[in-house]
Amino acid sequence: MSEHRRKPPESQGGGRAAARRAAQQPSGRRAAPARDAVAGSPSAPHGEPRPAGGRAEARRAAQRGGRRRGAESGGGGPAGPGGRRGGAGPGNRRPGKKRIIDYPRYNKRGWRRWMPSWKLVSGLCVGFLGTLVAVIAIAYWMVSVPNVAQAAQAQNNVYFWADGSQMVATGGEVNRQIIPYEKIPAAMRYAVISAENKTFETDSGVDPQGIARALLNMAKGGHTQGGSTITQQYVKNARLDDQSQTITRKFKELFISIKVGATKKKSEIMAGYLNTAYYGRGAYGLQAAARTYYSKDAKDLDPSQCAFLASLLKGATYFDPAGATEIDPAATPEQNTKNAMNRWAWILDQEVKDDHLSAADRAKYKQFPMPDKPKKNAQLSGQIGYLVSLAKSYFVNSHSQGMDTTDLQKDLDRGGYEIHTTFDKKKVQALEDVVKKVRKENIDAKKRPEKDTFVQFGAASVDNKTGAIKAIYGGEDATKHFTDNADETGAQVGSTFKPFVLAAGMEYGKRDPKGPADQGDSQRTLVSPKSIYSGMNNLKIKNYDGSLWADKDGQQWRQTNDGHQSYNPPSYAIDLRYAMQESVNTPYVQLGMDVGTDKVRDVALAAGLRKESLASSNVPSFSIGTSSPSAIRMAGAYATFATSGMHRDPYSVEKVTKQGQVVFQHEDKATRAFSAAVADNVTDVLKSVVEEGTGTHAKLTGRDVAGKTGTTDENRSAWFVGYTPQLATAVTMYRLDDNETSKKREFLSMFGTGGQDKIHGASFPSTIWHDYMEQALNGVPAAAFPTPEPIGDKVYGGGMSPSPSAPPSPSDSPKPSDSPSPTPSVTPSKSPKPTKSCGKWDWNCSGGPGGTNAGADQGTTTGNVGGPSGSPSPSSSKPGNGPQGNIFGGPGGG
Repeated sequence: MSEHRRKPPESQGGGRAAARRAAQQPSGRRAAPARDAVAGSPSAPHGEPRPAGGRAEARRAAQRGGRRRGAESGGGGPAGPGGRRGGAGPGNRRPGKKRIIDYPRYNKRGWRRWMPSWKLVSGLCVGFLGTLVAVIAIAYWMVSVPNVAQAAQAQNNVYFWADGSQMVATGGEVNRQIIPYEKIPAAMRYAVISAENKTFETDSGVDPQGIARALLNMAKGGHTQGGSTITQQYVKNARLDDQSQTITRKFKELFISIKVGATKKKSEIMAGYLNTAYYGRGAYGLQAAARTYYSKDAKDLDPSQCAFLASLLKGATYFDPAGATEIDPAATPEQNTKNAMNRWAWILDQEVKDDHLSAADRAKYKQFPMPDKPKKNAQLSGQIGYLVSLAKSYFVNSHSQGMDTTDLQKDLDRGGYEIHTTFDKKKVQALEDVVKKVRKENIDAKKRPEKDTFVQFGAASVDNKTGAIKAIYGGEDATKHFTDNADETGAQVGSTFKPFVLAAGMEYGKRDPKGPADQGDSQRTLVSPKSIYSGMNNLKIKNYDGSLWADKDGQQWRQTNDGHQSYNPPSYAIDLRYAMQESVNTPYVQLGMDVGTDKVRDVALAAGLRKESLASSNVPSFSIGTSSPSAIRMAGAYATFATSGMHRDPYSVEKVTKQGQVVFQHEDKATRAFSAAVADNVTDVLKSVVEEGTGTHAKLTGRDVAGKTGTTDENRSAWFVGYTPQLATAVTMYRLDDNETSKKREFLSMFGTGGQDKIHGASFPSTIWHDYMEQALNGVPAAAFPTPEPIGDKVYGGGMSPSPSAPPSPSDSPKPSDSPSPTPSVTPSKSPKPTKSCGKWDWNCSGGPGGTNAGADQGTTTGNVGGPSGSPSPSSSKPGNGPQGNIFGGPGGG
């Protein structure tokens, strides 16, 4: 081959391979010089110059020129083999094209690189404000003003029995007629303006500060607040499509309020507000309120009546003189009347200050315009009204839906709910029929006006295993007698409280009087039903350390037994089982002192009684029933014994739906109140009461029954509370003067009531219990209570000591007649049933269903020899001054 056709040798550092290596290098690195090979490289010939690389080398040369310019302007990068600094890093390299948002800033170093420029800040602010304006404009365009006609529509709430059949449809019976602005009295408009929104005539309809407060309070988890202006309140009242208390709803209401304020006249807003506002008692709108509270049309209201109706807008639950204890136990008629009178007077004074009412006209209205008594729907007659009220209050107090109880109450009154209750229709009817029969056969107010007037009965029946309330008896008629007698009435429970004392003795134990003073509470011995206490009448009550108890004035306490009877003289030693069987007071008062009345209180609360219903535990009589829980709560507490110490709160609603959606579902929640050994031993002792003691009238054919009678001081109330393994029922009877003409509610003595010398728990209450339970358990298989395991020690309380003489104890002998009998002058000995027949209501007859002791219930009558009276007088307890509440509340209830 000729010389001129030979290829020149390829450069070791150039060519296509070099180009590939250059392309693979990171952009921040400086390419190796292509002129010469690196000194000492094994790939380069020794002593020979490096040939040119052709087109690839030219391209690399052009790239090096661009990098040099970048290095000269930005610097950075380590020096390359040729001695020059490499190209700029990612943050320092000038981009080929300028960015729209220059962040991080390309021509700054250090912290300045992360500081936005004023142009960027300004642009962001303008963009944010523009977006906000656009959002507000869209929201303003999308929302619509409320429809007053729609807001005034009424719907029914439908209540169902436990079997799914309909009980009653109610809730939409109130007239919600819309009236025009011209028929709204000027006095009403002025009263509302002075009370709610003084700047109504001039403001824009929105109060930003009020909204901010509501949002802040909501964020903190507190109660929500309504709008501060009349416009905002009108919007809130009229929005039936969304009653939840959320931030989203608040923003919607804000935009609606702005639109309403901009598009509606003040007269339209005022009329809309007064036509949709809630005034309590199911009344929506001024016309309905005028008819409900004063039986007149709105146009005929005077300024004084208008001021009262305006006060209801603050919250009818707390300003309706009729009270609302089913919503809040604190909302008693007495407290609500006081609240209403104060606000009524304040509104009138504000009207004078705002020049809406002259001082001369104000002086005309010194007398508070007391409204009419609540009217009852005829559908709610009999027991239905009590059942509806109980279920309604339970739902309101147990489920908030994100609302407070007042708002939920309003929403419930609007209707549309389906409430599925726990009430058994047959059991409710059976309980009502039994009470009616007893009343008809025995209570005659015309024949015995001084003895049989104001007689009341109340009862409640609870499923032991679930806590479901199966039946209640609230009174003769819910449309005539408004107080639910199955709820808290103020009637003291008497000796039916003693099982909690026994349970406390077995749960916590008797304190050691000889233990170190600083460890007296920790040195305890668990009590057994065989423990020995004194049955002496007029007994001096001692502290656990043996010292005589005295009140703050130094007065000692002497406890008496019913009929001033002493048991088992001369030693007076009886065991706790026998004391429970015969309902002897002195052993259980002393046991309460030995254990500690605070511990007795703890056991009662654990069993299910409400704190608000318990009397002061600072006196010895606390242990024998000076408290006044409801029949519902007493049945629920005894059910705790029946279930071996597992407690479930009584409840009346299984589930609630609205528009097909479940908004509430009851959840089974069980807590251990005390050990199974304690509960089962209490049950075993209470079985003795029914089988051989004061509760024999409650015996059921072929069934285990446990229960306790109770009679209170001065025979003001009588109880029987008992249970089988399936069902617990409490029955109460009392006389309560709550006539409208009475100055105060007062419990009256029942000596002579029903033609009886004295009303015991063993008389009418146990008869009602027996007859109802026979029907309620018809078809239900009989079951047995658990066999109790041994518990505690045979302690000696109140200074008693072991004695050779055996005390009366039904547990120590198979038959009562085999045990030592008390002295005849103290208590009659047991004898076989006589052959003569006895009348149904003759509880003192020895031939009755329960033998000779059927009527020997020992109540809580207490002595005052050398000490204070046995129990607080009714005027200082629940009937007159105590809180009236329900079993749920809230709060609640009880």
